Amino acid sequence: MLTTELIGAWFSVFLTLGIISYLYDDNPFYKAAEHIFVGVSAGYWVSLFFWTQVQPNLFGRLWPRLTEGTEYGFFHRLWYGIYNILGSINSGIFPENGIEGHPEIRMIYLIPLILGIFMLLRLVPKVGWLARWAIAYIVGMAAGLRFYGFLNSDVMEQIKSTTINFSGDWIVLINGIIMVVGTLTGLLYFFFSKEHTGVFGKLSKIGIYFLMISFGASFGFAVMGRISLLIGRFDDLIKYSGREYHNATFWLLALMILLLFVWAFTGKKEQDKATA
Repeated sequence: MLTTELIGAWFSVFLTLGIISYLYDDNPFYKAAEHIFVGVSAGYWVSLFFWTQVQPNLFGRLWPRLTEGTEYGFFHRLWYGIYNILGSINSGIFPENGIEGHPEIRMIYLIPLILGIFMLLRLVPKVGWLARWAIAYIVGMAAGLRFYGFLNSDVMEQIKSTTINFSGDWIVLINGIIMVVGTLTGLLYFFFSKEHTGVFGKLSKIGIYFLMISFGASFGFAVMGRISLLIGRFDDLIKYSGREYHNATFWLLALMILLLFVWAFTGKKEQDKATA
């Protein structure tokens, strides 16, 4: 009997084996799994961002819920008349009497609403240039916020970390000296206004060693994370090979191998014909 869990198990096995099949070649199974993954991820994040950010924080500030028994003026009636028109189109996004969460109307949020519409106009070639205004605002704002954040979280913390604590034990002292030497020599390696010769060249070479150790550690950490994900996928493949899942792993693996063999054979024949 088909159940949601059984269908999900077979689909999970297909996607896992489809991605792993790239080890053989860039085949149709891999392309199908890749497209499904990218499409589902994009749709999921768009939906999640809309219902957790745009609908409550943008529309909710433009049209907060009306308080029962309160008399509203002409502006409110006109403004919520627009809202009622939108609600007649989609009552899920625009429920009756406004959106819960915020106490008063914030008209300043018309600016992000307009910029968001400009971003969507990128899909219309004739007025696509309006999207540049929104992109310029986003890039400028993000650059300013990120600069301040990185200045505090990275630069200032790095400067604090390079101070040597002489009041601690010898392990703390050695770690502090290594941090100072690694930071200074790493910076000297990227100082290109002076030729890397003599003492300066030797110090910059020490900086290379620190950089390689740092990159190697980062890469090893990333590989460990990917290996843990791979182990999780293999655990699922073993789990779904059981009888309760109708041996999904074995059946799909055999079917993929057979179809890949046919695909490779027909592709070779077509290539031979093209060569001839």
